[in-house]
Amino acid sequence: MTETYPDVQLLIDGKWRPGASGKTISVVNPATEEAIGRVAHADIVDLDLALDAAKRGFAVWRNVSTFERGKILRRAGELLRERAERVALLMTLEQGKPLTEARIEVMAAADTLDWFGEEARRAYGRIVPARAPNVTNLVLKEPVGPAAAFAPWNFPLNQIVRKLGAALAAGCSIIVKAPEETPASPAELIRAVIDAGVPAGVVNLIYGVPAEISEHLIPHDVIRKISFTGSTAVGKQLAALAGKHMKRITMELGGHAPAIVFDDADVDAAVKLLVTSKYRNGGQVCTAPTRFLVQRKVYGPFLDRFVAAAESLKVGDGTAPDTQLGPLANPRRIDAMEALIADAVGKGAELRIGGTRLGNKGYFFAATVLANVPLAARAMNDEPFGPLALVNAFDDLDEALAEGNRLPYALASYAFTSSATTSAALAARLEAGMLGINQTQVAWPELPFGGVKDSGYGREGGSEAIQDYLVTKLVTQAAG
Repeated sequence: MTETYPDVQLLIDGKWRPGASGKTISVVNPATEEAIGRVAHADIVDLDLALDAAKRGFAVWRNVSTFERGKILRRAGELLRERAERVALLMTLEQGKPLTEARIEVMAAADTLDWFGEEARRAYGRIVPARAPNVTNLVLKEPVGPAAAFAPWNFPLNQIVRKLGAALAAGCSIIVKAPEETPASPAELIRAVIDAGVPAGVVNLIYGVPAEISEHLIPHDVIRKISFTGSTAVGKQLAALAGKHMKRITMELGGHAPAIVFDDADVDAAVKLLVTSKYRNGGQVCTAPTRFLVQRKVYGPFLDRFVAAAESLKVGDGTAPDTQLGPLANPRRIDAMEALIADAVGKGAELRIGGTRLGNKGYFFAATVLANVPLAARAMNDEPFGPLALVNAFDDLDEALAEGNRLPYALASYAFTSSATTSAALAARLEAGMLGINQTQVAWPELPFGGVKDSGYGREGGSEAIQDYLVTKLVTQAAG
């Protein structure tokens, strides 16, 4: 299996190449803890070459018609679909998620390329009626310039493709800083875009030391737009650096999503959707439901059914066809889970299932459910980012909203109810960038994806996404 995993190179100015220093970083399979390949390490010399390439690439790409940009993006989507099995296997080997989930991610990335390929032709300006008969007011949309994109390891394709697709659709060049822990599947995404016909220099791919790369790229005068997905703590640091240099930035940061189940909900349907959403990708999902708030009348039945469903999940190597819960991506997540669970139990939470690492080889962790978790527990305040569900009871809507809005995180939220009145109240009063009612899918390419409060700002996906890569220019002209 490991023989299929390549050594991954940088892409700079249309050429795949090692880093100038020759340094590489080991890539580990989280299911076996074995090194399966290496990825090239970019240093300052490589970054400067990528910046020069992006500057030249932007001069070319901005003048390619939106119609042609769209054709290339759609062709890239087709190529990605043709290569889906290979790309999905690479993703599973380097990240751990089950192959079924990896295939879904590859196909979703292709859909995102399709979406932005179509959206490229619809980034319209407008004509504003003038106050004088001889004046014409034009509002033009122009690409902001070369972009730098920083993406994490939990969704190696989809965290990149939203940034990449929007930038290319708008006419921007881009430097993608992809995750060192999961480098091969992003490289295949970039390869599909290059093979589809994107000119040299328009897309560049680098790996290396994250802090060194961000500190060099963000202040650089070539870069005019930054997009970052990651933790709130790091996001705030990068946002401050970008603000110092007046750079436009999109921030998609951490979450701690409430999932509110009312006593008029279909409990069985809620359990089925929420277990799937909670433990998808090992819970390493910024939009995953984490704080399950269940109205007291149905709290017992919900908890029992949720525990039973979580306990039945098949844990194993993501390449095994029956695996439903793969390993966590790295040993840091094991340590974090153990610390959060010990703290919560020590403060009085009830451990219903799980709570332990599984086996001595691979980063496997049991699906875990904690009940009656005190608000003082760290897990109720810090994003778990793992297979940990926190289930508490509430009495009425106001209590649920108070807990749902308590934290500074406000990315995704979920609710289950049959009441139109309750749904309307949630839509109006729950603080979140995204709210799913009686369903948990909030990340289709055509939908705006992003949060508020400490979960960031800006949107990836939907017609809003491309606007972050465009600047508005007013041209008002009187007849001569």
